[in-house]
Amino acid sequence: MQNNISVYPVNISGHDDMKRLCAKIGTDPGALPYLTPKANILHIYAGHIDYRAAGFLKQEMLARGGDVAVAKHVIDGKTDYSDILIMGNPSQLRSLTEKMKAMNIWGIKELREELCEALRNVNIHKWEMTSPAGHKIILDAHTKLMGIINLTPDSFYPDSRTDEAGIIECAGRFLNEGAYILDVGAESTRPGASPVSASEEAGRLIPALRALRREFPDALISVDTYKAEIARLACDEGADIINDISGFGFDSDMAGIVAGLNVPYVLSHIKGTPKDMADSEPYSDILGEMNAYFSGKIHELERAGLKRENIIIDPGLGFGKNSGDNFAVLRDIESLTVFGRPLMIGHSRKRFTGKTLAGTLGVTALMAGRVSLMRVHDVGENMRALRVAEGVKSSAL
Repeated sequence: MQNNISVYPVNISGHDDMKRLCAKIGTDPGALPYLTPKANILHIYAGHIDYRAAGFLKQEMLARGGDVAVAKHVIDGKTDYSDILIMGNPSQLRSLTEKMKAMNIWGIKELREELCEALRNVNIHKWEMTSPAGHKIILDAHTKLMGIINLTPDSFYPDSRTDEAGIIECAGRFLNEGAYILDVGAESTRPGASPVSASEEAGRLIPALRALRREFPDALISVDTYKAEIARLACDEGADIINDISGFGFDSDMAGIVAGLNVPYVLSHIKGTPKDMADSEPYSDILGEMNAYFSGKIHELERAGLKRENIIIDPGLGFGKNSGDNFAVLRDIESLTVFGRPLMIGHSRKRFTGKTLAGTLGVTALMAGRVSLMRVHDVGENMRALRVAEGVKSSAL
């Protein structure tokens, strides 16, 4: 269901996080000492809520031992709408949604539908997909790696470039180092890149894809393309996943093609095009904008016939985002779990990491266990970083 309400979880780890979000909502600063101790629980952010519904929810959650941060003028009715931050444990939130059943006023019914869906989806931690080639793709809370193979002369990281002759060696090395998926691209989408024709892209991609499939018949192969015709050709040659940086925004036929192929599809966020995305307008609320974007795109894909079960979500780090935007997305990546689909990030050697392996590994370690897939250039090094991070997180006192 689509409406003007956006609901998504946010990550709060202390006083500063609470202060930042309350400032965004417009909460009275005097409420912070009472709200902060309640922060170590589930936090659900919702935007553009009728002030009467916001007040109702606050009173109901207080009665259950939780709370709701609201704009300071909710209490005196000097505002029509308020963003809200609902704080409570799962039991309190379930009790709240039961109470909301009887309230068909002030947009509470619609909010309840979104809240119930969010609570269901954030608790999904394992996904299984089957590719047109018949391969099982299993993703979960243990982060897996997608190794980048570029069949291009101009990708931003030169060491990732290869050709048909070198692709077998590169793919074999990545698989031996622990890559779960190989991601093959034949057109550069670095900032400032100009598009190439479908015939040129196919000429680079298809022979290499055939060679890969002959040598590694059981490997999971993703093809990085935004062209529907290339996606169709790639699946004919055994591709398991279509990784589209444009969110089917550059080729209107893409949604119908991937739906018809029933192929797992990486749905990415982007602002602008590779040619001009560095000049994109700044975001006023990047999490809210991305939430609305993915909500709309998922519904479009479903209308085209692609099952939600075949969608992987990628926030599109670096695609029309500056360093601050990228850091904000990574920090609150849990906001995208509201859709109940596995998350993938592509941070490797991008500008906000300093274009370095060290910066890349820092992000890899911090995001381990928070996303299902990471698309990287240096598989061995990133795999070691993942293992260390997961070891730390799983250790007991």
